[in-house]
Amino acid sequence: MDDAQATLPTIAMLGAGSMGRAILSGLLEPTVSVSGGIRVTNRSEERAAELAGLPGVTAYATASDPDANRRAVEGARLVIVAVKPGMVPGLLTEIADSLQPGAVVVSVAAGVTTATFESLLPDSVAVVRSMPNTPAVVGRAVTGISPGLRSEPEDLALVRTLFETVGEVVEVPESQLDALSTISGSGPAYVFLLIEALTDAAVRKGFTPEQAAALVNGTFLGAAELLVSSGEEPAELRRRVTSPNGTTERAIAVLQEADLPDLFARATDAALARARELAAGA
Repeated sequence: MDDAQATLPTIAMLGAGSMGRAILSGLLEPTVSVSGGIRVTNRSEERAAELAGLPGVTAYATASDPDANRRAVEGARLVIVAVKPGMVPGLLTEIADSLQPGAVVVSVAAGVTTATFESLLPDSVAVVRSMPNTPAVVGRAVTGISPGLRSEPEDLALVRTLFETVGEVVEVPESQLDALSTISGSGPAYVFLLIEALTDAAVRKGFTPEQAAALVNGTFLGAAELLVSSGEEPAELRRRVTSPNGTTERAIAVLQEADLPDLFARATDAALARARELAAGA
């Protein structure tokens, strides 16, 4: 996020896996203020002890404290559910009576609909579903958010502020969230695959693995930063690199023979089909 100060109300985070910890790191940035502090629950006592050492964080271990989740959510305005999808129904049933009226429950559980959340929670509680991606760990996430039926504009604004602590936020209808997951959710894997392939090509041309990594990683990072800072369309930047009758033009011609737009369309279609299978319990 930028250097603007963000102020958030009391937060409870249920589950402190990799994504939960990434979000927590954003909330602990100096530009973020959380009035009332952050309560985090995690199964492991060892992990809870680590989290409790962070400024403004109170941590509970569910393994030793059966009331941990209920105590964490009492009085919390934002409740982040960051457990595995299969654990969600049981967790929501457990905390339902402890949530304060007006609380906003934020799902980070892939594939679990807002309808499922709303069916297990009081009518006085709003639900927002989110889909962050893994660059959240370095503050470069792209997070999709979708409001439930009981969400008010101010609820969605709070959730936007929450996820802006770890990157950019895109609001979409829930019907588009699975499609979003095939782009930004799975997208880092596509980029890493391209980096793997170009690195392999560099090694085949005689560069050491270390040299190849420096060449390729630096090129991807530089190209991405140029794209963002220039404000130009990627097609225009590509044209500027591609001199007529030059070496880049010859390479691009080979890549275009592979019909990359169709390839990515088929890849994301396959991911979307699988997302729908998972949502249906397949």
